[in-house]
Amino acid sequence: MTEQTTSGGSLTLVQGTAMYVGAVLGTGVIALPALAAKVAGPASLLAWLALVVLSAPLAAVFAALGSRYPDAGGVSYYARLAFGPRAAAVTGWCFYFAIPCGAAAAGLFGGAYVAAAVGGGQLTTGVTAAVLMLLVGLGNTYGVKVSGRFQLGLAGLLVALLVAAVATSLPHARMSRLHPFAPHGWGAVGSAAALLVWSFAGWEAITHLAGEFRSPRRDLPRATGLAVVIVGVLYLVLAFAVIVVLGPGAADSTAPLGDLMATGLGGNARWLAAGAALLLTLGAMNAYWAGGAKLGAALGRDGQLPAGLARGSVAGEVPRRSLAVITVLSGVSLAVAESTGLGPQPVVLLTTGCFTAVYVMGVAAAVRLLPRGSVAWVLALVALAAVAVLLVMSGRYLLWPVLLAAGALGYQRYREREIKPGARELA
Repeated sequence: MTEQTTSGGSLTLVQGTAMYVGAVLGTGVIALPALAAKVAGPASLLAWLALVVLSAPLAAVFAALGSRYPDAGGVSYYARLAFGPRAAAVTGWCFYFAIPCGAAAAGLFGGAYVAAAVGGGQLTTGVTAAVLMLLVGLGNTYGVKVSGRFQLGLAGLLVALLVAAVATSLPHARMSRLHPFAPHGWGAVGSAAALLVWSFAGWEAITHLAGEFRSPRRDLPRATGLAVVIVGVLYLVLAFAVIVVLGPGAADSTAPLGDLMATGLGGNARWLAAGAALLLTLGAMNAYWAGGAKLGAALGRDGQLPAGLARGSVAGEVPRRSLAVITVLSGVSLAVAESTGLGPQPVVLLTTGCFTAVYVMGVAAAVRLLPRGSVAWVLALVALAAVAVLLVMSGRYLLWPVLLAAGALGYQRYREREIKPGARELA
């Protein structure tokens, strides 16, 4: 096992920070403050705070792994180094096949804001989600260099819009709206935290792009540190504003960011909110599809998915086949969500169940791979304990990662049976 210090990639520190901000400060910010308030009331602020605190060691651990072992396989590659190919396959499948579910929920979140601004109801929401998927799929066919520039522009715009939403709405805040603080009991804080994992998923996504940095060892930790500060501050102030400005009505809002902007700037601000929602959705989907496409190529390269997906696993190459698979599966997920009327919340929880399982495997690999006694190793132990608690909180939504794990192991056995006869013939 050797550490890699060079790269053939093109991502700069600023572009990498923007990719992180887009991946983590994604669609959760436009919908989950209201969903969390519905579950736990003002006490949901404690869940937000806990996840912000957890994100620092978690992000630091993945940055330490990514800077030492920059590979398109990301967390799956670390699991291979630490625990072998079967663990790598399970980790890779849990991440790769969570992206289409997440894309459906993300597209629906963004589409709801457009529908709130222009009308059209569920039809507008679904069509907007489909268009977003096509745009992100087409954008990533040109490679991560173009994708990184695109993300930089998106990150700057969305941060400016979020700051404007909070700054203009806070004069309408009432501290009395913090009472009662825990109307659904303190146990609801844990339920809200399980839901909010969606908002903080993303620290692992950029590990698949570590090899695309010009200098992974130097720039990846710096990009991570900058992103942790930016994301943490924005999430906390926005969640606080939703509670104290919108009050009990926040729980029933389908477009809380739009409601904040309408409060501060007037009803026409819903158009601005729709634009912000689209930027956030595009940014998150862009980062995840770029990282996920690279992961699919790496899994094809390593025999954990069909070999036809392997093209594009090398830094600088575009994994168009893997990207096409993500795009098609995302469309299927959207069609299922729309036709069954599930709504985004269960899809979010299925996705976060997968991401939490990936986190557990990733930080467990970090405990095995990072220098024992180092700061990063200690942070890995802390993160492992925290994500294990989150895993338990996921409850029945762990069914999806369990099914994916069974599929990954079944495919590995199939591959082994296919390879062994050929090996005997060659012998």
